[in-house]
Amino acid sequence: MWKNKNVWILLIGEFVAGVGLWLGIIGNLEFMQALVPSDFMKSLILASGLVAGIAIGPWAGRITDRLKKKTVMLAAGFVRSISVCFMFVAIHNESVLWMVVFLITIQLSAAFYFPALQAAIPLVVQEKDLMELNGVYMNVSTLSRIGGTAAAGALLVVISLTMLYLASLIAYMALFILTLFLTIKEENPRQKHNSTEEMETSFRDVFPVIKRMPIVYMTLTMAVIPLLFLGGFNLMVINISEIQNSAEIKGVLYAAEGTAFMLGAFFVKWISQKQSHYHILFFCSFLVGASQLLLYFAHIPVITILAFILFGFAVGCFFPSAATIFQTKVPKEFHGRFFSFRNMLDRVIFQVVLIMTGAMLDIIGLSHMAVIIGIVSIMTTVMFLIVFRRNKEEGNMEVSRAG
Repeated sequence: MWKNKNVWILLIGEFVAGVGLWLGIIGNLEFMQALVPSDFMKSLILASGLVAGIAIGPWAGRITDRLKKKTVMLAAGFVRSISVCFMFVAIHNESVLWMVVFLITIQLSAAFYFPALQAAIPLVVQEKDLMELNGVYMNVSTLSRIGGTAAAGALLVVISLTMLYLASLIAYMALFILTLFLTIKEENPRQKHNSTEEMETSFRDVFPVIKRMPIVYMTLTMAVIPLLFLGGFNLMVINISEIQNSAEIKGVLYAAEGTAFMLGAFFVKWISQKQSHYHILFFCSFLVGASQLLLYFAHIPVITILAFILFGFAVGCFFPSAATIFQTKVPKEFHGRFFSFRNMLDRVIFQVVLIMTGAMLDIIGLSHMAVIIGIVSIMTTVMFLIVFRRNKEEGNMEVSRAG
């Protein structure tokens, strides 16, 4: 796998683009902090781009399945680069409206790029290498997040906001150039069909596929469990910092979770050789629930750090396993629509959890919220484990290990 140039292009591209993305995110927060006093208005502004991405999702999925994946990635990368120009206008005019245009445009490009990327990964490596590549890819993404946020914080001290977005633009352009060198062996979807009618695809076609594949449906639903923690991640970190009256704990928690995530994503390939993907999912879901319950003791720094380490390791194993199941079990001709649907679902759940977390923190506090969410996560995992074993006994689910 490591001799495959496409693997290196994808990994280097993800790191470069990830740094650019987080430079832009920190820039967004800095820009809004200067012009938008209301936290509620800030959330609405950020949500505008996410809503646009969700709205275009069905069409993005259909397009991804009807065109070559490299073509979709290049087009989305070009639009993402152009979107930064709107932010230059926003800064020059001190206009929040132009920032909204920027957010909408960049989220529209993401709605096309990420489903195409997920659909392209199984086309560049053999199935036995998918778990390892998914794990390494997520580690690179985590490193880009750490590097991007650290770089943005340091750069804002010495350069202007405009120059920060220029650095982000350069990163996006570098990703576009790298994508040009991808060599993906795939038939042109248009050549598979003899008529226009046969070429017509509907986004709704993906739902019967999910319904007739219990393991895909189960994995898709279980992916909600980590999102119950991730959706309110930043709010919980801020709340823990206030409970412990420590500004330093925020950096410690981010570092602990990020390091544990990378360890999980690194070891998941070895774990998958001994256990099936599905057993990994169940075990990691239990770990997520346990990490949430530990936050009942959020006033104790050591236990709080342990909770974030457990969560980081769990999701570091969970997400590569889930991605591998989706890439191998869902038919390739549905990958674009499926990953677009998953992207839409994650965005919606993330926003709902974010709002729910904020409300629960205000009403009942972190400790009680942690217990409620932890119990829900564990009970949901137990329920799916029972269903899984029943379906396995009836022969409705195939249990396999990564090669």
